Amino acid sequence: MNVYEYLISYNIKPSVQRIAIMDYLLKHKTHPCIDEIYMALCKEIPTLSKTTVYNTLKLFIEHGAARMLTIDERNACFDGDTSVHAHFQCKACGKIYDLPMEMKDPEVEKLAQNGFITEETHLYYKGICPECSKENQN
Repeated sequence: MNVYEYLISYNIKPSVQRIAIMDYLLKHKTHPCIDEIYMALCKEIPTLSKTTVYNTLKLFIEHGAARMLTIDERNACFDGDTSVHAHFQCKACGKIYDLPMEMKDPEVEKLAQNGFITEETHLYYKGICPECSKENQN
Protein backbone atom coordinates (compact mmCIF):
# COMPACT_ATOMS: atom_id res chain seq x y z
CA MET A 1 0.00 0.00 0.00
CA ASN A 2 1.45 3.37 -0.95
CA VAL A 3 1.29 6.44 1.31
CA TYR A 4 -1.64 7.95 -0.61
CA GLU A 5 -3.72 4.80 -0.06
CA TYR A 6 -2.49 4.58 3.54
CA LEU A 7 -3.85 8.05 4.30
CA ILE A 8 -7.13 7.26 2.56
CA SER A 9 -7.45 4.11 4.70
CA TYR A 10 -7.43 6.39 7.78
CA ASN A 11 -9.97 8.79 6.22
CA ILE A 12 -7.33 11.48 5.74
CA LYS A 13 -7.50 13.55 2.57
CA PRO A 14 -4.03 13.30 0.98
CA SER A 15 -2.12 16.47 0.12
CA VAL A 16 1.50 16.98 -0.91
CA GLN A 17 2.46 17.93 2.66
CA ARG A 18 0.50 15.11 4.30
CA ILE A 19 1.94 12.51 1.96
CA ALA A 20 5.49 13.77 2.55
CA ILE A 21 5.11 13.84 6.34
CA MET A 22 3.53 10.37 6.53
CA ASP A 23 6.10 8.98 4.11
CA TYR A 24 8.85 10.36 6.36
CA LEU A 25 7.29 8.81 9.47
CA LEU A 26 6.90 5.43 7.82
CA LYS A 27 10.42 5.36 6.36
CA HIS A 28 12.30 6.81 9.34
CA LYS A 29 11.79 4.64 12.41
CA THR A 30 13.70 7.14 14.56
CA HIS A 31 10.62 8.55 16.33
CA PRO A 32 11.29 12.09 15.07
CA CYS A 33 10.11 15.31 16.67
CA ILE A 34 8.42 18.15 14.76
CA ASP A 35 11.71 19.99 14.17
CA GLU A 36 13.38 16.88 12.70
CA ILE A 37 10.50 16.29 10.29
CA TYR A 38 10.40 19.95 9.30
CA MET A 39 14.17 20.15 8.70
CA ALA A 40 14.13 16.94 6.65
CA LEU A 41 11.30 18.10 4.38
CA CYS A 42 11.58 21.90 4.13
CA LYS A 43 14.12 21.82 1.29
CA GLU A 44 11.94 19.68 -0.97
CA ILE A 45 8.75 21.51 0.08
CA PRO A 46 9.73 25.20 0.47
CA THR A 47 6.18 26.24 1.45
CA LEU A 48 6.18 23.83 4.42
CA SER A 49 6.03 25.43 7.87
CA LYS A 50 6.47 24.00 11.35
CA THR A 51 2.82 24.86 11.97
CA THR A 52 1.81 22.69 9.01
CA VAL A 53 3.93 19.81 10.34
CA TYR A 54 2.37 20.23 13.79
CA ASN A 55 -1.21 20.40 12.46
CA THR A 56 -0.64 17.45 10.13
CA LEU A 57 0.76 15.28 12.92
CA LYS A 58 -2.18 16.28 15.13
CA LEU A 59 -4.54 15.17 12.33
CA PHE A 60 -2.69 11.86 11.95
CA ILE A 61 -2.99 11.21 15.69
CA GLU A 62 -6.70 12.10 15.75
CA HIS A 63 -7.35 9.62 12.93
CA GLY A 64 -5.12 6.89 14.39
CA ALA A 65 -2.54 6.99 11.59
CA ALA A 66 0.33 7.92 13.94
CA ARG A 67 1.13 7.99 17.63
CA MET A 68 2.63 10.74 19.76
CA LEU A 69 5.25 9.59 22.26
CA THR A 70 5.88 11.54 25.43
CA ILE A 71 8.79 9.36 26.58
CA ASP A 72 11.14 12.36 26.19
CA GLU A 73 10.11 15.13 28.60
CA ARG A 74 11.72 17.77 26.36
CA ASN A 75 10.12 16.88 23.01
CA ALA A 76 7.09 15.05 21.78
CA CYS A 77 8.14 12.38 19.30
CA PHE A 78 6.04 10.71 16.64
CA ASP A 79 5.69 7.14 15.46
CA GLY A 80 4.15 5.99 12.20
CA ASP A 81 3.94 2.44 13.52
CA THR A 82 0.52 2.16 15.16
CA SER A 83 0.84 -1.53 16.03
CA VAL A 84 0.87 -2.51 19.70
CA HIS A 85 4.43 -2.12 20.94
CA ALA A 86 6.43 -0.55 23.77
CA HIS A 87 9.33 1.92 23.62
CA PHE A 88 12.77 2.09 25.23
CA GLN A 89 14.75 5.33 25.45
CA CYS A 90 18.49 5.23 26.05
CA LYS A 91 19.50 7.74 28.73
CA ALA A 92 22.98 8.01 27.20
CA CYS A 93 22.32 8.61 23.49
CA GLY A 94 18.61 9.50 23.59
CA LYS A 95 17.66 7.02 20.86
CA ILE A 96 14.19 5.48 21.12
CA TYR A 97 13.74 1.80 20.24
CA ASP A 98 10.58 -0.15 19.45
CA LEU A 99 10.01 -3.19 21.66
CA PRO A 100 7.58 -6.01 20.93
CA MET A 101 4.64 -6.29 23.28
CA GLU A 102 2.02 -8.97 23.76
CA MET A 103 -1.31 -8.21 22.11
CA LYS A 104 -3.12 -9.75 25.09
CA ASP A 105 -2.00 -7.77 28.13
CA PRO A 106 -3.26 -9.45 31.35
CA GLU A 107 -3.57 -6.05 33.06
CA VAL A 108 -5.78 -4.71 30.27
CA GLU A 109 -7.89 -7.86 30.46
CA LYS A 110 -8.35 -7.32 34.23
CA LEU A 111 -9.47 -3.76 33.53
CA ALA A 112 -11.99 -5.02 30.96
CA GLN A 113 -13.37 -7.54 33.47
CA ASN A 114 -14.08 -4.60 35.78
CA GLY A 115 -15.88 -2.56 33.11
CA PHE A 116 -12.99 -0.37 31.93
CA ILE A 117 -12.54 0.15 28.19
CA THR A 118 -8.89 0.68 27.25
CA GLU A 119 -8.44 2.76 24.11
CA GLU A 120 -4.69 3.42 24.35
CA THR A 121 -1.68 1.86 26.03
CA HIS A 122 1.68 3.60 26.42
CA LEU A 123 4.53 1.57 27.83
CA TYR A 124 7.91 3.27 28.15
CA TYR A 125 11.21 1.96 29.45
CA LYS A 126 14.35 3.99 30.07
CA GLY A 127 17.92 2.86 30.59
CA ILE A 128 21.09 2.22 28.59
CA CYS A 129 20.92 0.67 25.11
CA PRO A 130 23.27 -2.16 24.04
CA GLU A 131 25.40 0.20 21.90
CA CYS A 132 26.04 2.64 24.76
CA SER A 133 26.52 -0.21 27.20
CA LYS A 134 29.32 -1.62 24.98
CA GLU A 135 30.96 1.81 24.71
CA ASN A 136 30.97 2.20 28.52
CA GLN A 137 32.64 -1.19 28.95
CA ASN A 138 35.54 -0.28 26.64
